[in-house]
Amino acid sequence: MIPCVYSLAQGEDDSSVGTNKENVVELDIESPSVLLMELNSGKVLYEKDADTPRRPASVTKLMTMLLAFEKIDSEQVSLDDVITVSEHAASMGGSQVYLESGEKQSVEDILKCMIVSSANDAATAMAEYIGGSEPTFIDMMNQRAAELGMTNSHFENACGLEAEGHLMSARDVAILSRELMLNHPSVTNYTTIWMDSITHHTARGDSEFGLANTNKFLKKYEGANGLKTGYTSAAGFSMSATAVRNGTTLIAVVMGSKTKDIRYKDAATLLDYGFLSCTPYTDDKVLDGNNHIKINNGVKNKITVNARGPFNCVVTGGDTSGITKELVILKSEAPIKKGDVVAKVKYYDNGNDIGSVDIIAAEAVGKLKYKNVLDKMFKKYINIYD
Repeated sequence: MIPCVYSLAQGEDDSSVGTNKENVVELDIESPSVLLMELNSGKVLYEKDADTPRRPASVTKLMTMLLAFEKIDSEQVSLDDVITVSEHAASMGGSQVYLESGEKQSVEDILKCMIVSSANDAATAMAEYIGGSEPTFIDMMNQRAAELGMTNSHFENACGLEAEGHLMSARDVAILSRELMLNHPSVTNYTTIWMDSITHHTARGDSEFGLANTNKFLKKYEGANGLKTGYTSAAGFSMSATAVRNGTTLIAVVMGSKTKDIRYKDAATLLDYGFLSCTPYTDDKVLDGNNHIKINNGVKNKITVNARGPFNCVVTGGDTSGITKELVILKSEAPIKKGDVVAKVKYYDNGNDIGSVDIIAAEAVGKLKYKNVLDKMFKKYINIYD
């Protein structure tokens, strides 16, 4: 499946992730840097000064979260694993849950502290557990950013405390948020927690500590389900706000707002615009019941095929009545292996290319050989004179 977002107002498809040369409308945005992205495709629906590197504050933790969930989902790390808090992690200032050196907490509880309460001590403890040390983890952060194409980001720590050269752009935050949401959707099990608690296990005994979500946008916007807020006096107020409505998920990145209220207002403005503009379109009958393709020079003259998945598209700015599709054959000569991409169904909106779905061979077909030809001729001869 290759999902897409297509804007009728622009009159052409821009399928590249993270770029948008022209906004459809001008929005009343006060924050210096913003970007609105549709999750499935990565299509940018709106942007303003999205490539300027800015201080991200605790929005940094999105990368720490991503690396943690990659380890968890690949089963290299378990939620039940126990993290022993180091003196370095316990010394982190700013937002914290007051972990003590030597204290033991599960990976899941450290996740909650980092995501819900935006705890710097928890983020650093997670970084040390995954990387072995925070410096090694920071190298992992910068390497992963490069792999994702985050060209205007550089990390100096795992939690977002102010540091020279520690920067992210709004576009990079959106790319990172998309990677996290798209490939590790269980993150919203944590980003949507409003209130919770952990138990401190120290030499002085056990004590309960309450967690309250720093992302108050969850209660301010219908459908909000994440993702991360950030604030320092130098960075201002920033956030990656995610929300879902009618099967469409949007990511609104706001950076450098002067106040918390401006941050939330601009995020809501972006999301409102996106949801009003987006019309979901799904085709779950890609092949229209015709699941065979003719094959040349094969032991069989046709092959059974299946679509890789349904076609999903979010059309912005218009209806879906002009959407058409055509089958494009890519491979019709034997031999063909099971699983080969033999065709594509391409989709158009009023003639504009808006995406495609791969068509996969459901069986193998060998190449026709001289012996096969003789066998066919013999069988035909026998049938004639039988």
